[in-house]
Amino acid sequence: MTILQPGTILRETYEVERFLGEGAFAEVYRVKHRFLGRQALKVMKRTGMSMAETQEMLGEAILLSRIGHPNIVRVFDANVLDTEHGSYGYFTMEYVAGGSLQRFWQSFGANLIPIATVLDLTKQVCRGLAQAHSENPPIVHRDIKPQNILVGYEADGLRARVSDFGLAKSVNPLTLLATTAGTIAFKPPEAFAERQGDSCASDVWAIAATLYMLLTDKLPFDRSTASTDAPLRMTAALVPPSRINPNVTSSLDDVLNRALKGDSRERYQSAGELLKAIEDAEAAQVLSITPKSHDSGVSKAALGDYSGTDEEEANRLASKALECRRSGRLAEAADIMEESFNKSPAFRDKYAEAVKLWRRGIAM
Repeated sequence: MTILQPGTILRETYEVERFLGEGAFAEVYRVKHRFLGRQALKVMKRTGMSMAETQEMLGEAILLSRIGHPNIVRVFDANVLDTEHGSYGYFTMEYVAGGSLQRFWQSFGANLIPIATVLDLTKQVCRGLAQAHSENPPIVHRDIKPQNILVGYEADGLRARVSDFGLAKSVNPLTLLATTAGTIAFKPPEAFAERQGDSCASDVWAIAATLYMLLTDKLPFDRSTASTDAPLRMTAALVPPSRINPNVTSSLDDVLNRALKGDSRERYQSAGELLKAIEDAEAAQVLSITPKSHDSGVSKAALGDYSGTDEEEANRLASKALECRRSGRLAEAADIMEESFNKSPAFRDKYAEAVKLWRRGIAM
């Protein structure tokens, strides 16, 4: 049973449209603001908290509002919500119709994402985190993974936004480390070997692990070698992504080899340093933008929960989007069409340019 139900009006301002998902500590809903349109509303699951405890639970919203960057999800409001079940802390943030980077990646089916697109999104993530890492003291995200990166179309193209700073913490300026937490598949070796193992370099490792997966449809190291109570042991050298995806250049191989070093001291020390390295790799060689299919096992199964394409649902959503476009509801049409992209790669190829025009208010 979810905390909120569709149709519920909150604080005479938000109408709950639908449940989007949940994590260990919160539920997320799509809501419609009375004046400002669609937003995402995150409700903390714990009820009956004191004001001090509520403020602590809303620490993510406070962090996000302080950082302020185009590639970090924006927060609009934070408050307490009274329901028949009790009081809950909540905050509202940008709603991104396209959803997570994981869904974007999976929508390409048997094809690898074009390298130019992969690097564009990765650089955007680096720019957002570079801002967090440059805070004094630095803010470490601690849970970078495809599920916590949102991707959607703007008028000028794709935009990535880093979300879910729920595990983020200002780093002790003496140690530049934070208590270990996060997701095993995207955690660096030191997270398992040290009690306080997260740092800006740990975020770099997680970005690089995500980049490797986007380029190859594989994780850089076998996740089965990691556990929450034992160090991650890399028993084999990193397989260069160019061996799996021939469009990857040797310069990019070198960047990933350094960013995924087992010793954090040998990596790039911040997202800003990784960003510069990727830009230098792009300048070194011309990158192919041709998407490739591959036979390296079941495509898009690296994270273990891919259900494949759904052409029937993609058709239904696209038809609904085109109906909205014909009636002049362009923002709604763009949102719905982006949902169709995640059901079938063919719809992204066919309608991506139209969605960008709709975001500009042009009905084509």
